[in-house]
Amino acid sequence: MNVRTRERIVEAVVAFCGVSAIVFVLAIFAFIGREGLGFLLTHGSMLTDTRWEPTHEPPAFGLLALLLGTLWVVGLALAIAVPLGVAAAVWLAEFAPARWRDPIKVIIELLAAVPSVVWGFIGVMVLGPALQALGAPVGLNALNGALLLALMTLPLIVSLGEDALRAVPDAHRQAALALGATRGEMVRHVLLPAARSGLLVAVLLGLGRCVGETMAVLMATGHSPQLPGDPLDPVGTLTATIAAELGEAARGGEHYQALFAIGVLLFVVTLVIDLIAEAAIRRGGDARRDG
Repeated sequence: MNVRTRERIVEAVVAFCGVSAIVFVLAIFAFIGREGLGFLLTHGSMLTDTRWEPTHEPPAFGLLALLLGTLWVVGLALAIAVPLGVAAAVWLAEFAPARWRDPIKVIIELLAAVPSVVWGFIGVMVLGPALQALGAPVGLNALNGALLLALMTLPLIVSLGEDALRAVPDAHRQAALALGATRGEMVRHVLLPAARSGLLVAVLLGLGRCVGETMAVLMATGHSPQLPGDPLDPVGTLTATIAAELGEAARGGEHYQALFAIGVLLFVVTLVIDLIAEAAIRRGGDARRDG
């Protein structure tokens, strides 16, 4: 077999893998959409009704409480993880001793390998009692789930953020320091703006991680589909509802289709987040070429 034949085989395998990935995504959407898209379109009040009572008579399939619960948990998690993650990435990229940088980054990335069910156990056994000791009426609430999601998202934001900061050319740093800027001023006025697109991608991917998390949120938030009043209230989320109820829903029934409708909604949200991240990557690349 000559070199040209081997190259053609490799090219064919790569092309097949690329096309198959697209086909798999389309097949997943077709599978979810077949079961839930029609139900979502014919029950437009799902997005405005607050009652999720699929086993009552008559059943209610309102998603507003679940949507707000998801927003509470995800919003609180990002409010915690983004400042800490960006600050840690800056310290790791610019201020950490060189001999510590790689070991610390490895340890941070190892946190991403902890199974979500283990984080759920931490939420139930550690954070829950701690929150109750601090005055929370119940330990399983939105804040508990948000703290877990923040810990689970931090490795992603720190790792990608540090890569984005390290990708900024050293000439930018040297020019700022040569003009008399301090290290802090250089980071604030030069480094962060130059790495803005990469940091935005890290945050958006962290957002996708938060939205898609299931088991830890199911265990730590109390899984109560009610309108949240404050972070210490138990809440229900979209992903946890699918995980908790799909096994009990009759195949083909309204409850079953409503859960798949939630899957369609999550698929669309994740797709939008990925498209925004891709646009940020492209814009950052164009800005670097123009500069």
